[in-house]
Amino acid sequence: MAAPEIKRARLPLAHTDAAGVIEGYASLFGVADDGRDIVMAGAFARSLARRGASGVKMLWQHDATEPIGVWTSIVEDTKGLKVAGRLDLSVARAREALSLIRGGAVDGLSIGFRAKNARTDKKSGLRRLLEIDLLEISVVTFPMQTLARISAVKKAPIQTGASRDAALLRLQMQQAALRFQHRLQSLQSNHL
Repeated sequence: MAAPEIKRARLPLAHTDAAGVIEGYASLFGVADDGRDIVMAGAFARSLARRGASGVKMLWQHDATEPIGVWTSIVEDTKGLKVAGRLDLSVARAREALSLIRGGAVDGLSIGFRAKNARTDKKSGLRRLLEIDLLEISVVTFPMQTLARISAVKKAPIQTGASRDAALLRLQMQQAALRFQHRLQSLQSNHL
C-alpha cells in the first residue's frame, strides 16, 4: 500500500475566538500546488461518502499522535474542499495551536491522502488527482496549496444539558490540575 501523501493549503486567520471553531478550504479544485499536483472536482466524493467528516482526523502538523480536534463538516463545493472543525481545547496542543493561529505564527491547512486515481501530463509534469482517499486534514506551519483560505471563524454552538455539565467538569478538573502543578512547583523551589 502506498504511503499517504500530504498537500497543504493556506489558512491565514485575522481573527479567532476562544471556542476554536474554524471554517475554510483545505484544497481548491483546478489549482496547481507547489508539488505540481492539481486536485480535480469530485476527487474526494467517494472517500467522503465512505468516511464522512468524523472519519477524517484533525491533526497537528500531520502527526498521528497529536489529534487536536474534530472536523464537523467536510464537503466538496464548486470551489474545493470546504471544511469546518473545532479544536478540542481540553488538549494542550490544541490550545497551543489556537494561540499560534491567533498570533499568525501558524496559518496553514494540509490534507493527508492516498491517490486512488491520478494522471500525469508528460509535457507539463502536472499530476491531476482524479480520486483521493482523504485520511486527515492538519493545521500546519508550511502549506503547499497557497490559494485556499479560511472563510470564517465562528463561535462554538451553545452547549446545553449534559454536554455543558461535562464541559464545565472538564474545565474544573483542568483548573485543579494547574493549581496542583503550581503548588508542586512552589514546594520544589522552596526546598532547593
